[in-house]
Amino acid sequence: MRADRLVSLVLLLRQHGRLSAATLARELEVSTRTVQRDIEALSAAGVPVYAERGRHGGFALLPGFRTELTGLNHDEALALLIAGSRRGAQAFGLGSALASAMLKVVDALPESYRDTAAGAAERLLIDPEIDLLSRRLVDEEVPDAVVAEVRRAVLAGHKLRIRYAAVGQTPEWRTVDPIGLVTVREQGYLLAKRSGEDRTYRLSRVLAAEELAEPAQRPDRVDLDRVWQERSTRFRTGGDQVIVLVRVNPARREDLVGTALAVLAEEADSDGWLRLEVSFQDSRHAVWALWQLATNAEALAPQWLRDSLRDRAAAIATRYEVSSPSPPARPSGTAAPGLRRG
Repeated sequence: MRADRLVSLVLLLRQHGRLSAATLARELEVSTRTVQRDIEALSAAGVPVYAERGRHGGFALLPGFRTELTGLNHDEALALLIAGSRRGAQAFGLGSALASAMLKVVDALPESYRDTAAGAAERLLIDPEIDLLSRRLVDEEVPDAVVAEVRRAVLAGHKLRIRYAAVGQTPEWRTVDPIGLVTVREQGYLLAKRSGEDRTYRLSRVLAAEELAEPAQRPDRVDLDRVWQERSTRFRTGGDQVIVLVRVNPARREDLVGTALAVLAEEADSDGWLRLEVSFQDSRHAVWALWQLATNAEALAPQWLRDSLRDRAAAIATRYEVSSPSPPARPSGTAAPGLRRG
């Protein structure tokens, strides 16, 4: 870890010039004392770093010093910078490694490319934290030690013990054969086999993990995209799913489709609205999804869904029905307006 931090420190100074100990500590997520020790280690190793005293002082490299990272052209570096802007690496515990790699990518560019590639990367944004309706993506917290242990077992091809908290169940230990890791909309999943059966585990529900020395029972090669597609299909077609026939305003079609498991049929109505047959995970999911669309959608079938939405709307209307306002309370001993004491 320290070797990587030293490289990152050098690259920060290369790209930004003079930086204070406090700034370096913040960028490297260490203490200022650690930064000072790292500066001493770099000097001892022959890296020409020096300190400037005073109010605006800090640490800097001698002009002309350069690390030997070459071989990337402008478009290659731009592609890596854009890929590095995606937050999926956070789900696998590789966020700090990615940040360090991006520093190396920028420093690898020739002087003439460096500024233009970094500037171009600033104008391309992938997967922002919120969408146009200000809906924020939910980042799931997974302890670094847990995800690192899972990742090591996956890459080494070893069996893995995990303490898993399934929904509605008491957490328990289980031994699995890990196949791969997948991140979808900032949610990480472990694809594995347990006693020969396919299993998918949400990383945020893994409370502890331990890599075992025993080799995992899994194929030598895997098409992870195909495996994920197959498991997604099984998930969408299993369980207590419900099929709903719904009319929706075309302007809200994507909102409906985005919450449904699958679109089974679709056609246009004569008034311009769309008629869709969609599936939801269960009845609760269906009620929630249609309620979000308010008057921009109408559930046509099944009848229990129409009844549920009607009852919910009636309860809201009752809560807010217009009634005669009560007169404001008067202080004790005062007469009502227009009345005089005798």
